[in-house]
Amino acid sequence: MNQMITIAWRNIWRNRRRTVLCIVAVAIAVFFNIFMQSMIDGMYRGIEDIVRIFDTGHVSAVSARFEADREYWPAWYPLADGAPVAELAEKARSITGVREALPRITVFATLFDSTVKHALLWGLEWERETRLNNFNLTKRSDGIIEGRAPEVGTNECMIGERLAKKAGLRVGDRIPLKVVSSQFSDKYWSPEVTGIFSFDYQLYDESVIVVPFDRLQRILGLGEGTQKMVLYADSFRDSGRIRREYEALLDDDAVVREWKENYWVAMLNSMAGLYALIFAVFQIVASFLIVNTMLMVIHERIKEIGMMGALGMNRREIVGVFFLEAVFLSLLGAAAGALVGGVSTFALSLFPIDFNAFSGGGMKELPMSGTLYLDFSWLSILSGFLFGLVVSAVCTLFPSLKSAFVEPVEALRR
Repeated sequence: MNQMITIAWRNIWRNRRRTVLCIVAVAIAVFFNIFMQSMIDGMYRGIEDIVRIFDTGHVSAVSARFEADREYWPAWYPLADGAPVAELAEKARSITGVREALPRITVFATLFDSTVKHALLWGLEWERETRLNNFNLTKRSDGIIEGRAPEVGTNECMIGERLAKKAGLRVGDRIPLKVVSSQFSDKYWSPEVTGIFSFDYQLYDESVIVVPFDRLQRILGLGEGTQKMVLYADSFRDSGRIRREYEALLDDDAVVREWKENYWVAMLNSMAGLYALIFAVFQIVASFLIVNTMLMVIHERIKEIGMMGALGMNRREIVGVFFLEAVFLSLLGAAAGALVGGVSTFALSLFPIDFNAFSGGGMKELPMSGTLYLDFSWLSILSGFLFGLVVSAVCTLFPSLKSAFVEPVEALRR
């Protein structure tokens, strides 16, 4: 065996150009394997982050009547029949693993004296929200690019940069608008713009007005109640248990869901098979690159196989030598591909890809940030490395077996 290893190692350096070609072929296949897997995982993680931050948290609770008419964002169906926010939050915090419980209100608004006629008012407790969440996932910040956030209890607001541009609004301007209260009456309001944000999430940047939660709560006539309660857990893995425990603490009218039940997350999970198929096709293509290279290397060495047989090596030894050569080449190629793939995905996990450059900024309906971070994972690197190693070695075994059964005289004649 030691002699076969020595021969195999020396053989791969006898023709350096051929060796480099094999190593590069394996490295390219491994690199794209790791890159594609990291990109798909990054898209998954980006959508899940957007859903948790802007919509569901880890667990969210609304009334059943609100859930039935969710597309209208009705203010007249408060959670738990208008139970005080403090009481609902206290129940949530009593559950083990709950990090924070935050009330939220979202309603449609009609704008006056503006080229933009409709927007969403988003009532938040801004300071508490930003302790937990980076609303701008690209810069990992609160997203404010000009001015400041609206203060508690004031007639102030903050708008997205796209909305500000479309409506011609600046910090210091007022936005005359109308909302429908929980008593079905029209409420007119004219908050002052104190800040402009960029969440790098097109839907919110062009259609959302952030206002203080308590002020919107009062204008809508919700008393001490809220439209929605969002819970954040210490670990997303606890969301199922927290959902069940919080549901048991609320009345029968409440609908409590975890983030995995969101439409977009559920759709992604349902398409996991399709993504696996696409990735499998890509792996097959990458395998063909390795296979073709290895077949070329074996078949152009038929005379060498005949020479080895003429010198007394049996078929098992010939196949063993070529197999060991393939192992050495695949080790070097897979290591190179894993190194380049690992460094590339790590760099792009820190410096995002501008997704708008590919979509043309037309991803409004999808819960996606304008940029894409690749998901750096040691598991992806290891699986890519093993993919290159196994495919290369196996692909060499069969042509080696076939060539080894060619008679030495016939092999030398070719």
